[in-house]
Amino acid sequence: MTFDLARFLASLSDTVPPGPARPLVVHAEELVALPADQVHNPTSLAVVGGLPTTTFELFRQTIPPGSSSDMQRHHHETVHYVISGEGRSEIEDETVTWRTGGFVYTPPWTWHRHHNTSATAPVEFLTIENSRLLGALGLNRRQSAGLVTVAEARAMFQGDPS
Repeated sequence: MTFDLARFLASLSDTVPPGPARPLVVHAEELVALPADQVHNPTSLAVVGGLPTTTFELFRQTIPPGSSSDMQRHHHETVHYVISGEGRSEIEDETVTWRTGGFVYTPPWTWHRHHNTSATAPVEFLTIENSRLLGALGLNRRQSAGLVTVAEARAMFQGDPS
């Protein structure tokens, strides 16, 4: 099915009547874990797939103690809300620290990686991204460089401007 902007805009109204866009609530035990071979790093991701969102995606991400996500970049924007834990993020040439209650913003098409700096406790993120919107428009793209530095990721994908 291809995305039709006119049909999408025509479907919007001033009120949202009850309908098939259900459920309106998904509980933690109903999240769907992504298979490890689809995550490509030591973190685990569970999709809040039961909600009828059409423009954004929600995940619960867990980074084990002392581990990190992979170095990646993607066309969509992402916000990580830190449910619990503390760590740091490399976002291009900047390193930022965060802790429980913080929000970490990753701009589009920036190399980034999130680290759990605790040796004993996992980090729990609520990850919110507009990947569904870009996917519907045929514009979403993601690249993963693995567990490398920003400089190594840039070198791996040198000459790939998209």
